[in-house]
Amino acid sequence: MASYECSACGYVYDPAVGDPDNGIPAGTAFADLPDDWTCPMCGLGKDVFSEVQ
Repeated sequence: MASYECSACGYVYDPAVGDPDNGIPAGTAFADLPDDWTCPMCGLGKDVFSEVQ
């Protein structure tokens, strides 16, 4: 699964890790994150993330 980076702060969402502090278990693909999920570092939405190659 691809990782995604926040263009505002550089936080990288890694599906292998998830976002356990916010209730997102490991193995959750970026596309499967809830629509209201926000970057845990800066609080911006999924729309500012882009896939990391």
